[in-house]
Amino acid sequence: MTHTIFDTPLVNTLFRIISTLGLKLAGWKLSGKKPDARKYVVIAAPHTSNWDFVLVMAIAFKFGIKISWMGKNSLFKGPMGPVMRWMGGIPVERSRNTGLVQQVIDRFNVSDDLVVTIPPEGTRSKVGQWKSGFYHVASGAGVPIALGFLDFKTRQGGFGPLFYPTGNYENDLKEIQHFYQGMTGKRPHKF
Repeated sequence: MTHTIFDTPLVNTLFRIISTLGLKLAGWKLSGKKPDARKYVVIAAPHTSNWDFVLVMAIAFKFGIKISWMGKNSLFKGPMGPVMRWMGGIPVERSRNTGLVQQVIDRFNVSDDLVVTIPPEGTRSKVGQWKSGFYHVASGAGVPIALGFLDFKTRQGGFGPLFYPTGNYENDLKEIQHFYQGMTGKRPHKF
């Protein structure tokens, strides 16, 4: 696994302090508890704003979780590429099929500890249905799905229960999405 911001002792401590203060000053409260698993997929929903990334990172530092996250490959171009990777980023080519699901499954299979955050919408824009990649990664790797959330209405973020895929995507998706009913993104019209 690559060395990230979460593995850099002084920087990690500094960001944990900044995250604690920032969340408190912004009026955010943590909900739930750190998932009790060494490997899992976190779905981060609703995903409607660039602020989601800042909050997810702050929550990860506050909970003491080393996360990897998936982002569009344009974020990893030029001098920002190494910085984004250091922050836990995994570039995603969204314009064509690159076998990304299998690549992430393979990464889970060779890792003792791995947490990958995947927004099920796949974008900050409003979508008609969630992308299924998060589910196929978790199911293929045999890991649970942590129901991560940001609710801008209540200013709470954190985790719901761990969800274990059954292999019945349609039924599982209904159950997962039921957890998110009533939650509000920063831009509610996009969720």
